[in-house]
Amino acid sequence: MPRFTLLGPVQVIVDGAPLTGIAPRHRAVLAYLLLNAGRVIGIERLIDAMWGHDRPDTARSQIHASITAIRKVLRGAGAVHLLETRGGGYVARPEPGQLDTREFTELVAAGELRAALDLWRGEALEDVHAHYVSGARELWRDRRLAAYERLVEGELAEGRHGDLLDELAAQVNANPLRERLNGHLVLALHRAGRQADALAAARSYRTALAEEQGLDPGHAFVELERAVLTDTPAAAPVRRSAFLPYDIPDFSGRSVEVGRLVGEHRGAAVITIDGMAGIGKTTLAVHAAHRLAGRYPDGQLFIDLLAHTAGREPVDAAAALETLLRQLGVPAERIPASPAERGALWRAELAGRRVLAVLDNALDAEHVRPLLPGRSDTLVLVTSRRRLVDLDGAGALSVDVLGEEEAVELFGRIVGERASREAEAVRDVLRLCGHLPLAIRISAARLQHRPRWTVAYLADRLRDHRRLLDGVSAAFTLSYEQLDEAERRMFRLLGLVPGRDIDPYGAAALAGISEEEAEELLEGLLDAHMLLQLEPGRYTFHDLLREHARSIAEDDGAVMRLLAYYLHRSRAAMDRLFPHTVGQREGIPQPATPVPPVRDAAEAIGWLDAERANIIATAVQGPEICLGLLALAIGLYLDRYAHHDDALTLHTLVLRRSRTLGDRGVQARALADLAWTHWRLGDYERAQEYAEQALDVCEKAEERALALLALGNVALRRHRDAEAEKYLRQALDLTRIGADTWGEAHVLGILALVLDRADRPEEARRHLDLALALHRKVGNPAGEAVTLNHLGVVLRHQGELAQARVRHERAAALYRGLGNAADEAAALNGLAEAADDLAGAVEGHTAALALAELTRNRPELARAHEGLARAHLTLGSPERACEHGRLALALYDELGVPEGGELRALLDLTGESAGVTGLWR
Repeated sequence: MPRFTLLGPVQVIVDGAPLTGIAPRHRAVLAYLLLNAGRVIGIERLIDAMWGHDRPDTARSQIHASITAIRKVLRGAGAVHLLETRGGGYVARPEPGQLDTREFTELVAAGELRAALDLWRGEALEDVHAHYVSGARELWRDRRLAAYERLVEGELAEGRHGDLLDELAAQVNANPLRERLNGHLVLALHRAGRQADALAAARSYRTALAEEQGLDPGHAFVELERAVLTDTPAAAPVRRSAFLPYDIPDFSGRSVEVGRLVGEHRGAAVITIDGMAGIGKTTLAVHAAHRLAGRYPDGQLFIDLLAHTAGREPVDAAAALETLLRQLGVPAERIPASPAERGALWRAELAGRRVLAVLDNALDAEHVRPLLPGRSDTLVLVTSRRRLVDLDGAGALSVDVLGEEEAVELFGRIVGERASREAEAVRDVLRLCGHLPLAIRISAARLQHRPRWTVAYLADRLRDHRRLLDGVSAAFTLSYEQLDEAERRMFRLLGLVPGRDIDPYGAAALAGISEEEAEELLEGLLDAHMLLQLEPGRYTFHDLLREHARSIAEDDGAVMRLLAYYLHRSRAAMDRLFPHTVGQREGIPQPATPVPPVRDAAEAIGWLDAERANIIATAVQGPEICLGLLALAIGLYLDRYAHHDDALTLHTLVLRRSRTLGDRGVQARALADLAWTHWRLGDYERAQEYAEQALDVCEKAEERALALLALGNVALRRHRDAEAEKYLRQALDLTRIGADTWGEAHVLGILALVLDRADRPEEARRHLDLALALHRKVGNPAGEAVTLNHLGVVLRHQGELAQARVRHERAAALYRGLGNAADEAAALNGLAEAADDLAGAVEGHTAALALAELTRNRPELARAHEGLARAHLTLGSPERACEHGRLALALYDELGVPEGGELRALLDLTGESAGVTGLWR
């Protein structure tokens, strides 16, 4: 396994020997990626690291060339997987034991300091030159010195001061301003009986510090100096500071977060912990700090910065620094007045110490920036309701709601035995609390103090979200008040949104602003943890925050603006997805304001799939305006992609609204759409009922043709062939009178099936050939697929199985490309029925069965079960045949179609001969 060294010359070691021939620039790029192992580094960041502001014109090409060269080296070293390309750049992923800097950090954390220091072979990054190198080298020099200081501290405690004197003197000479190092030298000299030399060393440090930085030594050094002056034998260190709050005994869950803070943390760092109000940031930070306390023996500090405390102003930097300095033991008389001087003293006091500080409830990055240490072994945990994205160099941990099992554990620890007796009710309570720790604690505490309540009773009370909001609204209100006015308005308007999430375009329409302004406000609310982002570019609420937003929302026409946006963007998407049907949407007026363009069919289907549930929710809960236009816009999408429940919801709303307004044209269209949707679902009674009602109110030829087509389809499925032919020929005449090419092609295809069943195959073929030509003329691939599928059926009936399979395969491929799984099931069933072997039949019907179940296509589901029953019967598996036959017959009975008679007789015969009578019943 190759090894990579950065603690000295940058080298790739293979079989104990460094690889040669790696250019200095390539080593610099590799070293930077290894220093940031595990993080995706973008090319702009790499360019900045290599050259800073003085970048050459060829910077980007040089980086690409370096990456190519590094990959070649890695391949030769057998480490091809170390460097990965990600969407945002490159990430180095060394394995354990491959990288000396990582090994050094792990050894230091484990207390194996001598072994850690033995890894060094000179200055870090010794032979590379780049913009980032000096800063990185200085950082690693500090880490090396901090490890050495800890090592010396341990050896002094063991009485080995005599062995350390020469080494310590050399280190102090090289690093004259390291307070902890100077303190170790003074203490070693004192314990060696050299009091005068110890005092001289102390004076030398005082002088250097004053001349270089204008500061006095820290409190610990002053106490040590006093002990030497009075010849105190032990020269004991001052009392350590410990100011962490109480670690609650019922802390539970957060294993991943605690693991990141405790298990993976190594060395000096600043880590921000952010999350929405009530998420448990402070509890997590305090718990992690207690777990980490042993690694920071020089003090554990805590300050509440009060940025999220009602009725209190946030603690400013000067006051916070005074508190922190006092916790470190600095006397009041030594604390300067100005914030800048306090900051300098704070950093000086931390130099050479291992201290942990929790800065709780920070307002933003500027609030805590003056409180951060300089170069030291201090760990700072910062909690905030806002993401501190501009706190350079800080690690970030965003805290989400509890997982289900973690939430159950927390509730159970508070409530006790009652929780285990009502497991389902507990999960109801947790769902109503949105798995928010604050809401869970409030609810559990109520139950804990009311012994006569059951968990189920608590759940019933919580179903009124106002009872939950009573407990958490104060926290939400303060977070809301800390937003700027534009963010507050957006937050209130989002409370009106009926759907589950929104994108920047929808938010722009909602607020009546530009998309750029909307995205900036959404990102601000996201950073303030007033919104969630479960997928890129889409924003939503935690359930309780949604209720809070609704409680303060006022509609200024925002929902109407959103509905209009959905209407016009739907039209734009449908024009891309079904360009041959643009004429059907000409009745939709043009938008008053520009609508974002839809570039292609892929973007169209992506947008419709993302927004479908939101569009339907807005139609149901929003203003009863333009619903007929909305159904006109997206009805075909809902049908083709088998969103039949949404289609029923929308068309029923349109029907109710059109009847109220007396709009017969919209009413006729809604009835025809309902008829077609029920036909799709195999509910032929209701399909016929709606189609007949549509026919009664139709005034236009196109509307009558749609109603007649629906009636013809129902009659065809019910084997009422004469009735079907009558309806379909009437529909065909109307489409030709109205020059409706699209409608004519559809009617011809269905009429061909009637003719085929009437043993008029040549006439059926002519109809299908014409239908295929018309669909291709208008550019309707879905209609082409339907017609090819019908051709396959007719060819199979004529015994031309090979030609039938070709047509079904083409139809299936077209449906697959369109994403139309419901109709693809029909093509696969046809392919199976035309198969020339039983294995092909079973395969085809099984695939059709899966798609039909997915899309709730009951007619094709019954057809697939029947096909499998017949195939398994021929294969000699009567039990499996009867199982599929039973399911097929049940569906045929539900559909009210006569196909089941022949199958029932066949299975009766099969059951008697095989001794399994009754299996299918």
